[in-house]
Amino acid sequence: MTMADDTEDVELDFAADEQERARRSAVIRHPLASFFHLFFRVVAIVVYLLCDWISKSFASCFVLIIALLSFDFWSVKNVTGRLLVGLRWWNQIDEDGRSLWVFEAKKASRGSNTGTEAEARIFWLGLIICPLIWTFFFFTSLFSLKIKWLSLVVASISLQAANLYGYLRCKAGGQNGQPPDKCSFSGQHLLQRPDIIFGIL
Repeated sequence: MTMADDTEDVELDFAADEQERARRSAVIRHPLASFFHLFFRVVAIVVYLLCDWISKSFASCFVLIIALLSFDFWSVKNVTGRLLVGLRWWNQIDEDGRSLWVFEAKKASRGSNTGTEAEARIFWLGLIICPLIWTFFFFTSLFSLKIKWLSLVVASISLQAANLYGYLRCKAGGQNGQPPDKCSFSGQHLLQRPDIIFGIL
């Protein structure tokens, strides 16, 4: 007398599990993008700190730092944001001449080409910490009465803050589960959702 076997054969997809494990273990999938995400902004801060040793001319330091931060602005806005966190933003002019801001978040999927968690951490820390450093430089220039340096620091804060704001808007739209909208450049939505800012760290 034999007992009936109630067990069923279950197919396990080991290949998919191996691919997911390999994806997670690849700490840096985009090493060049991760490098250039930090390179221009860190070099601009170092040049600002060592400007008296590099050159006696304020104009040459000003041009060098603004050039570095412009390269940083372009690379973060157009390349590293898309590769490391799957976000991008831009401005466009419609037929009526109105300025519209567009914010996009790539939907996460198993085969997506976005970065790993380590790369996302590098992206957000670089995007948040550097504007804070420039804000510190603003107050040190203001209180030490280095008025000519204030214009440089204000321009630096503007370039860094624009990227930070754009990517926070992209993240806000992506977390809502809705496609980010075309809208005016205002911070009301971010002020209503402070968890977005603290959730990225």
